[in-house]
Amino acid sequence: MSDILVHRENAILTLTFNRLDKKNAITQAMYATLADELEAAAKDDAVRVVAIQGAAEIFTAGNDLMDFMMNPPKIGEGGELPSVFRFLNAIHHFPKPIVAGVCGAAVGIGTTLLFHCDLVYVGDNAALSLPFVNLGLCPEAGSSWLLPALVGHHRAAEKLMLGEPFYADEALEMGLANRVLPPNEVNGHVQAQAKKLADKPSASLVATKALMKKGQSHIAELIAAEGKIFGELLVGPAAKEAISAFMQKRKPDFSKY
Repeated sequence: MSDILVHRENAILTLTFNRLDKKNAITQAMYATLADELEAAAKDDAVRVVAIQGAAEIFTAGNDLMDFMMNPPKIGEGGELPSVFRFLNAIHHFPKPIVAGVCGAAVGIGTTLLFHCDLVYVGDNAALSLPFVNLGLCPEAGSSWLLPALVGHHRAAEKLMLGEPFYADEALEMGLANRVLPPNEVNGHVQAQAKKLADKPSASLVATKALMKKGQSHIAELIAAEGKIFGELLVGPAAKEAISAFMQKRKPDFSKY
């Protein structure tokens, strides 16, 4: 069975993380599937809304770090983008509504992708985190601008520099979520809200989203800049120490880095 479940019904494209044995950690192959589906849906008039969801117990543990360490994302000789950057570009530029449902852990990209969604519903068990610095890395997905714009510099610095989890009620209070629900109701609510959107005039929704995002014309450039630094840090000594410590179940020692 695929690590990304793809389902189309009632003008709604639903993408579901489905790698529960690995806590839905995202591989480059999974990013390729997500990018392919979003790129195709952007051009397909039959798709009016996209829903992104996980399971009641977990959304995603973020990037599969071993997959990324073994195959660091690089721009191809012909200029083709790695799948992770294709996904980030696709979700940032996606012209139609995106509705997300988040339960359990949403680590790293599991949180930053939400900044590019239009409606976000979280389970009361949601635990969001941005542990990039703790892994010897830096923010991605435009989050170094989008999060401060949403919550202010000091609060964003707390989330991005300390990397500690924050939970459903705080996500709601911060404006990152629309509503908190019992975990077993989240995906059903996502589908119900997506159906409401799909029944509305698509051109009006697309125009409304475009107008709301008009002030974000620089985000694509920022995503590229973040990605370059992220890639350099990914093969650096601090990231290697962080991942070694994770595998050895010990506290990382960054005193030399």
